[in-house]
Amino acid sequence: MKRKKVGLDASKKAVRAQLSGEGLRPKKGLGQNFLTDESVLCDIVEAAQLTEDSCVLEIGPGMGALTRHLAQRAKKVVAVEIDTAILPVLEKNLTGFSNVTVINRDILKLQLEDLFSECFGKEQVKVIANLPYYITTPIIMKLLAEKRLSSIVIMIQREVAERLAAGPGTKNYGALSLAVQYRAQVRPVRDVSPEAFHPVPKVWSSVIALSLLKEPPVAVLDEAHFFHLIHGAFSQRRKTFINSAGSYPPLCSSKEHIKSVLQKLGISENIRGESLSLEQFAQISNEMVRGKL
Repeated sequence: MKRKKVGLDASKKAVRAQLSGEGLRPKKGLGQNFLTDESVLCDIVEAAQLTEDSCVLEIGPGMGALTRHLAQRAKKVVAVEIDTAILPVLEKNLTGFSNVTVINRDILKLQLEDLFSECFGKEQVKVIANLPYYITTPIIMKLLAEKRLSSIVIMIQREVAERLAAGPGTKNYGALSLAVQYRAQVRPVRDVSPEAFHPVPKVWSSVIALSLLKEPPVAVLDEAHFFHLIHGAFSQRRKTFINSAGSYPPLCSSKEHIKSVLQKLGISENIRGESLSLEQFAQISNEMVRGKL
């Protein structure tokens, strides 16, 4: 397999010059902030723990700075880029790498299982990405539903990263925290200054690693009900769990029923959703489901 040394100048000056040379500007509508800090690129690759046998899906390669690092380490890289205009720059920067395939599509509209089978056969897949802030959560939830993934290393807005790793009783703890921790182990890698990008965003970013679990850490009888319960608990965050979940239509449960379940489990009826652990949500959901059987 022919591989070229990384050797791409990803400095702000070089990024601006290459974009200008192609008559391009970063698109705010696509959340384009190009990473220009070599140390962050290296830390992302290191966190992904790539080997020569690794199959990688990169989301939003942009100008290819990270893609080149990935191609140097992995067996095969599939880079999905939505911006047609940036493709000439990306393809020029990937010259010499025979193990990279660029796909010009919207990641949210792709059937990932079909993509994985076509590009990687039956191999497990690692996802690595610098995600646009405006679609971070939909992409994360789409990825977590895929059975073929072994790990995800992403750079996202620091506030969102804090939510993914948050525990009960903290201000950042919520439905996203529970949904992610139900399917993955969360490991913060590093924070990234706005100055590491061109153009410079208004907020800090964070690199976070998710190791996908073969089995959830808690057993639930009905996953749909379990997640309805979680969303219901945080639909009115300032209210008690009973009042918030009891007013959430998809649950189809009365406040009286939820109160009786909490009493049976020895949980205070005045508790709020933000104070309930993943295990407690599973216990409550299972008890409510059993009551309907």
